Amino acid sequence: MVSNDQRRRQLARQKYERQQERRAEKSRRYRRRNVIIASSLTVVLAAGVAAYASVSLTGSVRQGAYNDAVSPAPSQAADPCGRPAKGAPSTKTWPKEPAMAIDTSASYTARLDTTCGRITFTLDAGKAPHTVNSFAFLAGQGYFDHSRCHRLVDSQIYVLQCGDPKGTGEGTPGYTIPDENLKDPRIKGDVYPAGTVAMANRYDGKDDKTRDSGGSQFFLVYQDSQLPPNYTPFGRITGGMDVLKKIAAAGSRPDPANGNTAPNATVVIDKAAVTKS
Repeated sequence: MVSNDQRRRQLARQKYERQQERRAEKSRRYRRRNVIIASSLTVVLAAGVAAYASVSLTGSVRQGAYNDAVSPAPSQAADPCGRPAKGAPSTKTWPKEPAMAIDTSASYTARLDTTCGRITFTLDAGKAPHTVNSFAFLAGQGYFDHSRCHRLVDSQIYVLQCGDPKGTGEGTPGYTIPDENLKDPRIKGDVYPAGTVAMANRYDGKDDKTRDSGGSQFFLVYQDSQLPPNYTPFGRITGGMDVLKKIAAAGSRPDPANGNTAPNATVVIDKAAVTKS
């Protein structure tokens, strides 16, 4: 006959085995999720000697591969953001890149009024004219309005990814733009410094045919992040870093629908605008 003590040990062992099985399954799910960090515009943590991330930012997670070592467990926190303004995300697309309409010698500023607070950044029209022209065009068309920032990466690389009205990481404006400014002197040692605004893309790190694949998705770097220099830096945050830190502090969670690591905070761009100064 099994004693009470033996029974307790048996139950404890069974509980431990179940916990181990759950952890193993969770690890497998996270590895599958991390194999792509932005299906259309992804943040790719390239495995290799440097083991750093490459942010293929144009969409969801299928663009690149996250290093398996970067598999943080989802964290939960109170939502620090407000309710989105009334309105629906854009469904517009265009057959080709918009005609050049910016003055490359002028200064431009972008403003994102989000549910979490305002974020502002300068735009480098001189070094990234196609990117800035496209961003200004899309903002003017209301393309970013009412769109959710669908990805937060808060381990090894630290970025908030926005610009997809679908909120899945798979959306595009229907056209692509060329890579620009990849040798920006501020990107030293393959580190995108905090405050950088850069484009996501579908570059897979191998096939040059996947270059020049940026669209509408962009990412905001809120802490120095080591990334291969494959993502067009086109802006510099001038206000709202505290907003990004607040969003990051709320943590992220895996989204089983698309493999993204979605922010726990409800981050929605109520209104985006670009002004010439």
